[in-house]
Amino acid sequence: MKISIIVPCYNEEEALPAFYEELSSVASSMDKYEFEMLFIDDGSKDNTLPILQEFAKNDERVKYIAFSRNFGKEAAMYAGFCNSSGDYTAVMDADMQDPPSLLPEMVKILEEGDYDSVATRRSTRKGEPKIRSFFARLFYKIMNKISNTNVVDGARDFRLMKREMVDAIVSMCEVNRFSKGIFGWIGFKTYWLSYENVERVAGKTKWSFWKLFKYSLDGITNFSSTPLKISSVMGFVFTLISLVMLIFVFVRALIFQDPVQGWPSLVCIILFIGGIQLFCIGIIGQYISKMYIETKKRPHYIVAKTNKDDIVK
Repeated sequence: MKISIIVPCYNEEEALPAFYEELSSVASSMDKYEFEMLFIDDGSKDNTLPILQEFAKNDERVKYIAFSRNFGKEAAMYAGFCNSSGDYTAVMDADMQDPPSLLPEMVKILEEGDYDSVATRRSTRKGEPKIRSFFARLFYKIMNKISNTNVVDGARDFRLMKREMVDAIVSMCEVNRFSKGIFGWIGFKTYWLSYENVERVAGKTKWSFWKLFKYSLDGITNFSSTPLKISSVMGFVFTLISLVMLIFVFVRALIFQDPVQGWPSLVCIILFIGGIQLFCIGIIGQYISKMYIETKKRPHYIVAKTNKDDIVK
């Protein structure tokens, strides 16, 4: 039985030695399984790649794929899925926030239970800024209400999957990817394993508030057309309101000979409605831009260096 471990890396030179040591220790304790450690260097600008090359020189289980530039974590995960060969495949971060020590328990659940994957979720958000936690929970609530996919609050990308589930993920070859949504959309029976939030072992997070905000917008537009429906409803409502107001002003001027007053308020209303229109056009533009990117059919990533044979690009 073979287990593939996919590890997306971006400027993780500080965390990699501790992660590799811990993962190797866990793999050694699971001696009846064959391990493949597949590190995806997502265009790192530090010494991440030389460290991975050194790992590979001393450990035949280590394979690395280095991108020509930073394509993003989603592309790195997709590259890992495409090139993993294990009966079971896990995705983990190199910062130790996804504890390798959970792997034996996850494998046991897959083998003894009727599940296709074991996914992890944080039971607490200890150590995370409160404003970030608030918006994260808000995103999960909105996402689950407006889409057909189930995204669990606190869900991590860290999960262990059977081959059938990995093949289903690879078959969804869209460029605009939101893996948490994809995991939920494809179905399969999942066991949720909770654990307390773990601090990074070293380095700093690459996810700023702005990046997380853009990522959440991608998730919503990738798996829901509700924003388009909202813009349509808003257009209908404002058209109806303007029609009623027009009739009111006409009748008032006809019957009471009362000239229309309130030019300042009229200007404010025009600006407000104009803003709503631009907002709706922006929503439509988001969907059109995604269609534009998909029609180009550009590769998800470009490989610069690798020690893996028969790589899928």
